Amino acid sequence: MKEALDNARQELKRVDHLFYVSLKYTRTVDMMKHMIERLISTFSFGIDSLLKHAKENKKVDDIPENPVMKCNLLTKVYADNEFAETVSLYLKLRKIIRADCSRREEYRRHVTMTCVIDNNQIVEVNIDILKDYYSLTKNFISHVERIIEGKEEL
Repeated sequence: MKEALDNARQELKRVDHLFYVSLKYTRTVDMMKHMIERLISTFSFGIDSLLKHAKENKKVDDIPENPVMKCNLLTKVYADNEFAETVSLYLKLRKIIRADCSRREEYRRHVTMTCVIDNNQIVEVNIDILKDYYSLTKNFISHVERIIEGKEEL
């Protein structure tokens, strides 16, 4: 549980560096994809630590291996609106990373990655949207820390 939380913190540091240093100077879709992959792994570690915490507190019997099933279990165990929002973001990021993406305005401030996901839904990701995703991920990890450290009870 603590190890997964530490891994989430480490991944968040890497995302921070990718956003504020690497993406700032390169402005490429490849760098955006790397950042999204790191956000996904940060969410994954955070979800794992919450489920391990729930298992230690006897709220769940076992933890599934499938990420989608983990998300469903998390929303059942922790009936919190913030977790529902972040779980949907996590699943959306997983779909974005698997989708075929096109590039627009690379090496410019408004670099945009355009992906087509579920039912021909077009998703455009730019630096401003990535910043929002990053802040949501940061809030999620701080919420997880408060729960695991016992400062907040659900």
